[in-house]
Amino acid sequence: VQLQASGGGLVQAGGSLRLSCTASRRMFSNNGMGWFRQTPGKEREFVSAISWNGGSTSYADSVKGRFTISRDNAKSALYIQMNSLKPEDTAVYYCAAARAAGLRFTQRDYNYWGQGTLVTVSS
Repeated sequence: VQLQASGGGLVQAGGSLRLSCTASRRMFSNNGMGWFRQTPGKEREFVSAISWNGGSTSYADSVKGRFTISRDNAKSALYIQMNSLKPEDTAVYYCAAARAAGLRFTQRDYNYWGQGTLVTVSS
């Protein structure tokens, strides 16, 4: 089973990007999913999570109001729309599938990870 993240790139501050994550097979319709990010020398940090049916979402305070997570279980796809990007959003972004159906906020609650996609926000 593989998760494939895509959509990263270089964008100016204030711009937008939409990251996508697709699964190799349709096994994540019953799992919560999430996005994390990591910069060199720092721990991977939670960005956002979504429950199995999309009914519940959660965001880190640093992205609340600017990022929107969503999913399409029919396509085995996870998305995050990132608006009003800031230079401090620069990181490698990872998608992940949780063991449980609800919202999960820590890395240890996720057992499948994508390879990461780099987002660079220039000032």
